[in-house]
Amino acid sequence: MRHAGRFVMLCLLPALSGSIALGQASDLVSLGASSAKPDYGKVPPVRIGSLPAAYSPGSLVFDGKTGALISGGAGNARLSSYARKNSTGNDDNFNTEDKRPNKPTIDGLDTLATFDGAFTAQAGPYAGYDFRFTMIGNDPKVGGTTVYPANIDEVSLQLLNADGSVRTTVDYAPFEKVTLESPNFEPLDYASGHDVEYADAAHRAEFYNVMKKDWHTLMIPNVVNKAAFQVPRFVYIQLQNGNLVQARSYFIGKAPDGSTFVLLLDVLFNFLFDNEVVNQINLGNFTTNGINMELFPNTYLFSLNVKNPDQPGDCCILGYHNYIYDGVFPESRWVSQYASWISPGLFGAGFEDVTALSHETSESFDDPFLNNPTPTWQFPGQPANSTACQGNLEVGDPIEVLANATATIEVKEHDFHFTYHPQNIVQYQWFEMGKTSSALNGAWSFPNPVLTKSAVPCPQ
Repeated sequence: MRHAGRFVMLCLLPALSGSIALGQASDLVSLGASSAKPDYGKVPPVRIGSLPAAYSPGSLVFDGKTGALISGGAGNARLSSYARKNSTGNDDNFNTEDKRPNKPTIDGLDTLATFDGAFTAQAGPYAGYDFRFTMIGNDPKVGGTTVYPANIDEVSLQLLNADGSVRTTVDYAPFEKVTLESPNFEPLDYASGHDVEYADAAHRAEFYNVMKKDWHTLMIPNVVNKAAFQVPRFVYIQLQNGNLVQARSYFIGKAPDGSTFVLLLDVLFNFLFDNEVVNQINLGNFTTNGINMELFPNTYLFSLNVKNPDQPGDCCILGYHNYIYDGVFPESRWVSQYASWISPGLFGAGFEDVTALSHETSESFDDPFLNNPTPTWQFPGQPANSTACQGNLEVGDPIEVLANATATIEVKEHDFHFTYHPQNIVQYQWFEMGKTSSALNGAWSFPNPVLTKSAVPCPQ
């Protein structure tokens, strides 16, 4: 299964439980992790009715190609009337001046407020073609503030032994305060505005020369739930040849700061994530008018090692975003994302603390429904003939491969002081493949100008 969110830069990982070492690339190759460089793709939208209403952690069987659950579940998940009643897009509990309504702006959808726009490709085989997009917020030309609840579900991991007993619990609690005080939610000063959150600052920079100066897209964070995933030691995977293999579902190790990190099998994680989103919808905690977040402590995803299912395969995914939908009219959509806290010293390029959260939040802002196309672009820094390319408006992906992927931002507030590393974000103008950018200061990225020219078309 391939992922959106696309954090896969694995540079240094210390010893794993069970005498497995992940370190330099040679160690990864010896473990069957043939690729230790960024991976790219999408987790598709998930229909609620495709998920089981109940399941047994000890008897899950997944399709090795699609990641779909083959057995171990019972019945079909459904929405309670309580959740449907409260998925109305009402944000009356927020107090802001010049507030714009956070209500659906697309006919036939019950979801958060969005606005539409378009750009014209200026180079490459798609030169002259128009590319439409839908983004979170109200029209920049209209101005005002659109307020979104950031519904946070803090997920801890209860890792089980083979007999079902609890081996250890990896808790999110140590990272709660530093997450909530991070630039994702803390109003700070940027070139694009004063007292603004990070994703809003990047959003404003894209539209700085056409927006009204009071235009903002604001998230109000609220921890709506604290969950614990029970993670079995093994799951079963059906391979393409029909063989059924027992695969290790997790590995654990210690980060340099002493925190425990967890490598989790991707197909199992995706299943647990989707079911937890539905749980929170039914509890009324995740809403169609909000940005719904499941946050994890040092939890990174690996793919199945087909040759040796007792060893981790390619690693590591640190976050992704998608949406859950119900498939009825009007269709309800819950914009959702997974992001891991990242302890220092595990990854290179400054990937630590809230790098994943900043990446996924900005991508949710600029491509909430995973359907904003662009000309097919080549990843920066690749050889001229490289076909490492994408064709979507995912504003975190192009920069994550760079050595200077992250920015350094200090938050000082009373007795709190922490230095964060959110990811630099691409401006949508980069995808136009033009000679100049209409973004703030003519830049291609924010807040640091790590990109010096627009996207290069993918070699044909």
